[in-house]
Amino acid sequence: MATHAATRTLLELSGVRHHYGKGQGQMLVLDNVDLTLRENEIVGLLGRSGSGKSTLLRSIAGLLRPDEGDIRFIADAAGQRPSVSMVFQTFALFPWLTVLQNVELGLEAQRVPVEERRTRALAAIDLIGLDGFENAYPKELSGGMRQRVGLARAIVVDPALLLMDEPFSALDVLTAETLRTDLLDLWCEGRMPIKSILIVTHNIEEAVLMCDRILVFSSNPGRVAAEITVELPQPRDRLDPAFRALVDDIYARMTARAPSNPVNEGLFPGTGIAMVLPVVSTNALAGLIEEVDGAPFDGRASMADLADQLQLEVDELFPIAETLQLMRFAELKGADIALTPAARQFAQHTVDERKALFAQALLAHVPLAQHIRRILDERPSHVAPARRFRDELEDHMSPDYASATLTAVTHWGRYAEIFAYHEDADQFSLDDPA
Repeated sequence: MATHAATRTLLELSGVRHHYGKGQGQMLVLDNVDLTLRENEIVGLLGRSGSGKSTLLRSIAGLLRPDEGDIRFIADAAGQRPSVSMVFQTFALFPWLTVLQNVELGLEAQRVPVEERRTRALAAIDLIGLDGFENAYPKELSGGMRQRVGLARAIVVDPALLLMDEPFSALDVLTAETLRTDLLDLWCEGRMPIKSILIVTHNIEEAVLMCDRILVFSSNPGRVAAEITVELPQPRDRLDPAFRALVDDIYARMTARAPSNPVNEGLFPGTGIAMVLPVVSTNALAGLIEEVDGAPFDGRASMADLADQLQLEVDELFPIAETLQLMRFAELKGADIALTPAARQFAQHTVDERKALFAQALLAHVPLAQHIRRILDERPSHVAPARRFRDELEDHMSPDYASATLTAVTHWGRYAEIFAYHEDADQFSLDDPA
C-alpha cells in the first residue's frame, strides 16, 4: 500500500488564537497557529494534554470560534466547499438508538430520503466491519465496536475532511491497534469517500504509524513547534530503524525547551512559586527511578523504550520524567532520560533514606515547597491555611492550575515529611515535621 500524493488544498488556517477563561484567570490556549491541509494526506496534531490540539480541531469543526485568526475552507472548481465530519474520543452514541439508527442520524439531518438513507448506512456499517450488528444497541457493543459505529456515522455523509479527536485513546491496546490498522487499510485502498484526515493524538508511535505529516505542538500556549514530513511507505513497521529513529527524534523535540522562552515551554510554565506543577505521585516518581536504574537501562533509557516497556502514553510519561528533572533526579538528554547520582542513590536506599533525599530535593528546587515551609517556620503557631497559598497562586494562574499545583506540592511535602496537611481544617502545619 502506498501513501497518497497530496494535491489540492482543502483548508487553510492562519494566525489562530484562542483564550479560555476571563479576567486574571484567562489563559492563552492557542497562539498564532497556521495550518494547511491538502487532499490525500493524513495530518497529525501531536502534543501533550493542554497544548490546544482538541481546541483547534473543534474550531475547524465549527464547534468553537477562535478569538483571532482565519479558518478558510477552499472551494473546488465547481465552487463546492469541503464538508467535514468528526469522530470523538468518547464514542458519543445515542444509547436509545440502534447501530443503524445512530449511523443514519447525519443523513436524517440532511433530509436524505428514507430508502437512500438506509442503503448508505448499511453500506457504511458493512465497510467498517459491523455487518450483522445493525439492530444492536450501544450497550451490547465493546468499546472498539462503538468506535466503529462513530466512524461509520462520520463517513456515511461523504465528508471531504474527517476530523478525529484521539479516536483510539479510550480503547485497550489491542483493540486500538486493530481499529487503527483497519482504518489505514480503508484509507490506503481508497475505499472511503474521505479526501483528507486530520487526527489529534498524544501517542507518538500512532502519529508516525498513520500520518503523512505531523505538527508537533508545544504547550502553554499551544504553538506549532515543528512540522515533520513522514516519508516512510505504508504499511509501516514499528521495528524499522527509520521508524524508531523518527520516534526518537519526536521524543527529543517534545522534551526540549525553547531557549528563547524557557519558562513557557514544557510542563512547568512560570517561575518561583508561580511555577505550574503537575499532579504526579511519589510512587510514580520512585517507580520510574527504579526502572531506569535497573537492567537493562543501568541509569539511562530511551523515552520511547520506556513508553513501550511501561505501556505509558506521552501524557503519563512526560510529567514523571520532567518532575524528576525539576528535582535534579534526572536529566532529559535528547530522546533519553539519564538518572543523576542522587537518583541512583535514591534507588538503593531504604524508605527513610529516600524520604530524606526527596526532602532535600524538594526544598532546594521547588519554590512553592520552600515558601510553605518558610511560612510555617516563621509563625509561632506553625499553622497556615491552605487558602492563603491558593490565593497567592491564583494571582499568577487559573484556579484549576492553582488547585492542581497545590495538590501536587502537598502530596510531595507529606511524603518528604517537611510539613503536614489537615484536610478537614484545610491547613498546613508542622505537626509532623521532618
